[in-house]
Amino acid sequence: MRLWVLLGVLLLLQGALPHVIGQPAKSKRPKEPGENKIRPVNKKVKPKNAKMKERESVDSSLKSQSILTQVMDKGHFQKLAATISLAAGQSIELRCKGSNVTWSYPSYLDTFKDSRLSIKQLDRHSQLILANSTAADTGEYSCWLQLCNGNKCRKDETKTGSTYIFFTDKEELFVPTPSYFEIVYLNPDKPAVIPCRVTTPSAKVTLHREFPAEEIETDGTDIFYDAKKGFVFPHPTSDHKGIVYCKAESQGAPQISIKYHLLYVEVPKGPPSTTIAVSSGRAGVRVVCTVLGEPDVDVSFRWQYPGQESGRPVVIQNFWRLINRGIGHTTRISKSVLLVEDFEDTDVGNYVCIAQNLQGETTVATKVELK
Repeated sequence: MRLWVLLGVLLLLQGALPHVIGQPAKSKRPKEPGENKIRPVNKKVKPKNAKMKERESVDSSLKSQSILTQVMDKGHFQKLAATISLAAGQSIELRCKGSNVTWSYPSYLDTFKDSRLSIKQLDRHSQLILANSTAADTGEYSCWLQLCNGNKCRKDETKTGSTYIFFTDKEELFVPTPSYFEIVYLNPDKPAVIPCRVTTPSAKVTLHREFPAEEIETDGTDIFYDAKKGFVFPHPTSDHKGIVYCKAESQGAPQISIKYHLLYVEVPKGPPSTTIAVSSGRAGVRVVCTVLGEPDVDVSFRWQYPGQESGRPVVIQNFWRLINRGIGHTTRISKSVLLVEDFEDTDVGNYVCIAQNLQGETTVATKVELK
């Protein structure tokens, strides 16, 4: 009897044992790869930190290169964008970091010695103040640090600042100019600009021909408009010649600019194209030196002649004018006339003319004899 009871107890323990042993085994089972949904934090944080550090380094380099700021109310400073707009009548104060700073601004402020503009160089910065601004003050304002070694100075290209300021005025959509008519030369080898700049960058500007009266199409390639410059002709041709004007509209009645006479230039760049000729008359002997060149290129003349070293008196006259050589081509003719009165034996010899422009010089000569 006891034997059967003992066997029963053993059978019961055998049935329960797997459940008792299996429970701890189940809780300690190793997790399959990827079962844990919590990802390691450092996998995503590292690239973010790298990008943030990269941005910070770029920003810091930009800060170090910016030396131009605007002084705001209550002593606050603001870095200037490439372009800003201010209402005409406002005063503006700009500062440029550095102990030796040079400024650039619309040239007419110097031409008329405008008292509204003042510049002061202080220990650590230079200050530019423009009071009671007008539409005519619209333009680029820039500064740079000068590096000097003794009397020689050069511009530090790494320490500069620049901004273009529009002084908006609804009564003056175009930047005022001192003249009512301007000549624009169209050179086939360089861009031409009709300088009808606006004071309001959002103004709609169109280009018009006076005769025949028509609007000139601007396709963005052959002709395009830049509010900081005006209408730009990247590759001018003789078809663009004539008298034109600009029209601007901005929330009101349209306004018209001054007129511009577009002249096509025929003579290419280079040293002066020079000729020399001799003539005689009652007044004496005339030696004429003639140069054909670009309309906007000045020419200077020098002479060498018999009796020059001994102080022989002669009369020299220089003058120039524009001539039309057909098909709208315009050329500048410059002349220098040397007059020898009471021509004598001592005046016989070679007369040399030296004509010079920015591209070089040309020498021509002729021999004058007594007849």
